[in-house]
This record gives sequence, C-alpha cells and structure tokens, in this order.
Amino acid sequence: MSLRPENSGPTPGSGGSRERAASCEERIERHLKQRLADFRQLLADYVGSDPLRSYGVAFYYVPPHAFPDQPEEYCRYQLSWGCPCDDIRFFVDADDLTCHRVEYWFLDSGDDAHRVLDDDDKVLLDEIWEWLTEIGAVEDQFVKVRAR
Repeated sequence: MSLRPENSGPTPGSGGSRERAASCEERIERHLKQRLADFRQLLADYVGSDPLRSYGVAFYYVPPHAFPDQPEEYCRYQLSWGCPCDDIRFFVDADDLTCHRVEYWFLDSGDDAHRVLDDDDKVLLDEIWEWLTEIGAVEDQFVKVRAR
C-alpha cells in the first residue's frame, strides 16, 4: 500500500466535477478521515523507522498575524499542494516548543474548512509532533525564526 500526499496521487475522495462543486465544509470529514487512516497505517507499518519523511510536502513555521484573523503562531505540516490542498497545524508554545492544539485544514480555491483534533485523533497527531521534534524539524524552524 502506497501512502502518498494528494499532489502525487489520487486525492482522498476526489470525485471529479461533483466533488469540486461541494464546499470544503461538505468534503472535510472524508478527507480528514483518510489522512488519519494514512497516519495510523504509517505508524503501524513502520515502527522504528522514519515513514513520515516521504509523506507530506513541507513543514514550516507560520508567525502570528501572517494572515488576517490569525493571532497565533503555528507549525504547518503541509500534506499536499494545489487545489485542493490540506495541512495539519500544530499550535505551539514558542518558549518550550510544546504543542497545545492541533487543527486539520482543507482548502480549495478560496474556500476552506478546518477541524480541531481531540481525543484519539489528537493523541495520534501528538505522536507526529513528537516525531517532528525528535528529528529536529521543530527546533530547526524556531532557530530560523529567532535568527531573523
């Protein structure tokens, strides 16, 4: 089974023109469910290795107020690019680099929807955050920001 971001393979739930006609809010649950299943499968199949290195497009820091109505800083784990695209946003305490909230975002041509992850989904994404921290990706992003 090949788990790839949607920019390099089929978009979860991509159903052509009918899929595109639906709003992001109407489509987000299906996309989120598929991404969470992908992460669970990656973590189950590749214990002891770095399966996530080949999953996703980018990981980077987004400062506060980079966008209108966005007062908090976060780290964006971009899963795909283009239209549609999706990402995981880890909202971080910059002092100790701990993650206090995780959101999944689904965006398509000026439309977007998001969900705050909780319960088992939050635990799963906390594992992803821990992995990103262990490989140095989190600290690397904050070192770059602090150097500016």
